[in-house]
Amino acid sequence: MKIVTYNVNGLRQRIAQFGSLRNLLNSFDADIICFQETKLRRQEVTADLVMAEGYESFFSSTRTTQKGRTGYSGVITFCRVKSAFSSNEVALPLSAEEGFTGLVGNSQTSKEKLPFLSEDLEEFSKDELLSVDSEGRCIITDHSHFVLFNVYGPRAVSDDTERIQFKQMFYRILQRRWESLLRQGRRILVVGDLNIAPSAVDRCDAGPDFDNNEFRRWFKSMLLENGGQFSDVFRAKHPDKEAYTCWPQNTGAEVFNFGSRIDHILFAGSCLHESNDLQCHSFLSCHVKECDILMHYKRCKPESTQSAQRWKGGRSIKLEGSDHAPVFMTLNEIPEVSLHSTPSLSARYVPMVHGLQQTLVSVLMKRQVSEEMKSCKMSHEDIAMGSSCERVEPVSITSPTDCYFPPSQDSEDSILESNELSGGSSQEAISLSGREYEKSISMQNKTKKKARNNRYSQLSLTSFFQRSTNIGNGVNESCIDNSNIQAEPSQPGPNLNETPTVFHHSGSTKLETDACDQDLAKLNDNSTKEERNNVASLDWQRIQQMMQNSIPLCKGHKEPCIARVVRKRGPNFGRRFYVCARAEGPSSNPEANCGYFKWAASKSRNK
Repeated sequence: MKIVTYNVNGLRQRIAQFGSLRNLLNSFDADIICFQETKLRRQEVTADLVMAEGYESFFSSTRTTQKGRTGYSGVITFCRVKSAFSSNEVALPLSAEEGFTGLVGNSQTSKEKLPFLSEDLEEFSKDELLSVDSEGRCIITDHSHFVLFNVYGPRAVSDDTERIQFKQMFYRILQRRWESLLRQGRRILVVGDLNIAPSAVDRCDAGPDFDNNEFRRWFKSMLLENGGQFSDVFRAKHPDKEAYTCWPQNTGAEVFNFGSRIDHILFAGSCLHESNDLQCHSFLSCHVKECDILMHYKRCKPESTQSAQRWKGGRSIKLEGSDHAPVFMTLNEIPEVSLHSTPSLSARYVPMVHGLQQTLVSVLMKRQVSEEMKSCKMSHEDIAMGSSCERVEPVSITSPTDCYFPPSQDSEDSILESNELSGGSSQEAISLSGREYEKSISMQNKTKKKARNNRYSQLSLTSFFQRSTNIGNGVNESCIDNSNIQAEPSQPGPNLNETPTVFHHSGSTKLETDACDQDLAKLNDNSTKEERNNVASLDWQRIQQMMQNSIPLCKGHKEPCIARVVRKRGPNFGRRFYVCARAEGPSSNPEANCGYFKWAASKSRNK
């Protein structure tokens, strides 16, 4: 059988990349496929995202409401089966569990009922135990011969004390769960993005203090060669191979394969062979045929002739795919298991996946409301379309709720017009002849449409350079000031369509405004589309030239740098800086990023 682990960096994006979920899953040709970082909130999970023909799925999504922590993690395990019921396939689990504390499925469970919680964990409260499972980071499936943990480990930077403590608690409790299963004689298979590169060979830029990281030390302590019980399956098959599974997205590091190996397959337990002499047997030697990284899923293909040019000079091409590569393992001589059915945690049994079923009462109520609105609308149209009559009798409205139509929300003008009609002139409007009333309605509609166009129409590039462009065409400068004043509000508001206030002390404001409108209209009428495009092109070239002159050159390659903004909270948050535009790579490679850095003169306005 074949098992694959893959940090998809957003399941929706990978499904869109392959056309459908089934195409994505079939591309691996695997029996068990474990995804991490699905970025699905529980309320967003639908059948097209977690269910595919021929597969059973088990998912966990983030449950926390903490700001910045919703909809960013999530794991899901897909199991390829021929039958979801009465199957003896190993890929179909006998049971499944969301999280690893035992508290997510039943929040009423007490700590005393969890056998794996030892005295070492008495320091943690129930809320703390629940918190490690609230971010959708683990799915456990029991396949009889082994228990599979699909894990997405937390990330914690060196100065984030809160997340470091969370990560410590996460792995400490997870280790206790593993130890409990091993004491029961179970085999454990751990796959996923653990966010830990165990050795210097697993990291492109390992420094002198690389091995001092506490999580790296913890990872190594779990391995057989250091007295632990787990085997790093990939490293066991490839002891000295420099291979990575993750590359930074914003530095083009894939071009030079400058990354880290943080996606793992770990195994603990005995061989499946029933033999009295197990000293010559191990799970790795007897059952693991192959374990490697699926490099053809990388965004930047090594064989591409343009790889080195993708980031050169900052002219990057958006690469399709995840910033991780999948890792796979194939197993031999895995016997079938007893007949069993799909566990209740399967997505096929989750009501929210299939949507809420409408009741018969709700359908009838919607139909009744629809018919009432249709009837009310028809009676309103009978009044409006009275052109066949010479004169329409005044209509008496007995109740304010009879056929009431709320004013349009398209613009403030429509609300004002509705108020005028509903005031003292309402009877006069209704008693107009059919033709007059039609004409009145038509004029109102034109006014509304014009107001909407004026308010929401997109400004062209040339509108920002009306002063320089129009002066050359003989347009009055005072007119440009007036038009700019009208276009200045950044947000639509009640005063957007009002006449702008012009601060001239002379009494010729109205005359100047009228002259401005005439000149602009003349300019727009006489200018062809080609001329306007030429003007816009020249303006855009001028902007690019101004930007180019302000960008420094890196010292290593004498090429224009690219600008970045500090997004990390702190004293430099929002501050702009310039770096070498080339892809990140080893310092020994002259074609890679030269490491140039320079602060910009001012902070970015986009914070």
